[in-house]
Amino acid sequence: MTRLASTAVMARRHEPTDSLDFFPTPPWATRAFCEHVLPRVFPDPHLFHNPAWDPACGEGHMALALADYFDQVHASDIFPYGFGQVADFLHQDFRWKPAEWIITNPPFAIGRDFILKALQLAYRGVAMLVRTAFCEGQGRYDDLFSIYPPAMIAQYAERVPMHRARWVVNGKTATAYCWVVWLKEFGKPIVGETRFVWIPPSRNTLTRPDDWLRFGGCMDIPDKHKARQLAAEGGAMRPAPTRQEIQAGFL
Repeated sequence: MTRLASTAVMARRHEPTDSLDFFPTPPWATRAFCEHVLPRVFPDPHLFHNPAWDPACGEGHMALALADYFDQVHASDIFPYGFGQVADFLHQDFRWKPAEWIITNPPFAIGRDFILKALQLAYRGVAMLVRTAFCEGQGRYDDLFSIYPPAMIAQYAERVPMHRARWVVNGKTATAYCWVVWLKEFGKPIVGETRFVWIPPSRNTLTRPDDWLRFGGCMDIPDKHKARQLAAEGGAMRPAPTRQEIQAGFL
């Protein structure tokens, strides 16, 4: 009983009311979405040729991984993390660059608001990385899921460790995450049956040895990790975005 209670507490991610809820997404988790989810929900050969937008980009962990697939990625955040354009996605007067896809890891407490705004702005589809528990609750069912049922829910078969304000390479978590994806047509969300799929284990196959060099905020590189050797050797890094690109929120 004690163990069950402890696990339940660990699985919660309570945030203060004034928290920015910044939990960077491990790069492999975004790659798994691009490899195993998007092509299944939208099997189009031109899928990655259209712009994508991450409106809660933080330090760029998800946006940079999306840029491994999409030809164009826009990035913005309400807080000046030093990456992307500073902009309040939920402001009533906010309008920004057109994007076929809006893809992000939204703050949990206002995830519903992010989804509804994204469904207004995206041309092709919306994809949100959320705690699996986000799919529960009568309030979200009444206000969101019963009105706009998603085209797909994609559950990770393994846990995606996220830690406050940092990316932990070998992190652990008791919280489960999934992607919820909506499609649009003729300017409106497509309403139909929701398909459920599993995202196969991807952490080992989609983590790259140079990720530590490309993505900021990592705190726990083991001494024998390949990234240590790459860093010592001055390993290849993805060119950093220019100041103009960061200011424009465009990669």
